Amino acid sequence: MLPAKIGQNHEKQKHISDIMQQKKDNPPETRRSVGQICPNPDTKQIVTLSLSVRRSFGTEIALTERNIQYIMEDMIKMEGITRIYRTKEVETLALENVNLEVKEGEFVSVMGPSGCGKSTLLNIMGLLDLPTTGKVLINGTETSRMKDGPMAEFRNETLGFVFQSFHLVNSLNVLDNVEMPLLYRKSTEKSRREIAREVLEKVGLSARMRHFPSQLSGGQCQRVAIARALVGNPKILLADEPTGNLDSKMGAEIMELLMKLNAEGTTIVMVTHDEHIARETQRIMRFFDGRRIE
Repeated sequence: MLPAKIGQNHEKQKHISDIMQQKKDNPPETRRSVGQICPNPDTKQIVTLSLSVRRSFGTEIALTERNIQYIMEDMIKMEGITRIYRTKEVETLALENVNLEVKEGEFVSVMGPSGCGKSTLLNIMGLLDLPTTGKVLINGTETSRMKDGPMAEFRNETLGFVFQSFHLVNSLNVLDNVEMPLLYRKSTEKSRREIAREVLEKVGLSARMRHFPSQLSGGQCQRVAIARALVGNPKILLADEPTGNLDSKMGAEIMELLMKLNAEGTTIVMVTHDEHIARETQRIMRFFDGRRIE
């Protein structure tokens, strides 16, 4: 019996029980995400973990006595990443020899002071920028040799982005904003609309589809941005300060949504300055002056 330290709230207890039961019911031959704890049959490497899984929005389940064995794939792997920005007058070292791995289904925070290279790291991880030296592997694919067209297609299908400033198009309504990433895929207008509606319902904005960004609160705008990031069903969600422009209540709602998405299997990497929010994730990577220090 796995020991569990849970709160007294009945609904949270039920939610946790459902998660644990789902993990027990997953057959070992089925490849699923680490968030759902299932092995990949194509590899023989077994990783044994003893972890504290933070779920149910702040409630902690401590899996300490018995380790759970399962295969973990590297969803993101960066090897020897250095990024130097050069002009005629100055050379700026943004990242220096960064090595990291993010496993399938993890929710990882990236922390550090302003100017330490967090956003540069996320841009390189999201294939929006290229490293000066080093390799970036996304879901096992080495991306450094990709040409612009295939890379853009790969990025559109594999990665979703959430930004601090939302980056919504003010002249488009909520539904049109969310639908935008699907315009680059071979799909009909009807199917794009259906998918966008489903995702908006998932983030709790089904009643706001015809509203414009100027008619929404900050938290609602960020929910639209998250829906836009999810509409292509990406394996990885990259979030750059997703709660940075929100008050504490709105920020907590966005974190609740992100944790729910992670519990469903989405791999998330989030840049944040908020230590409290970072501690709600499974792991924290810290940076200082372009180097990973923890």
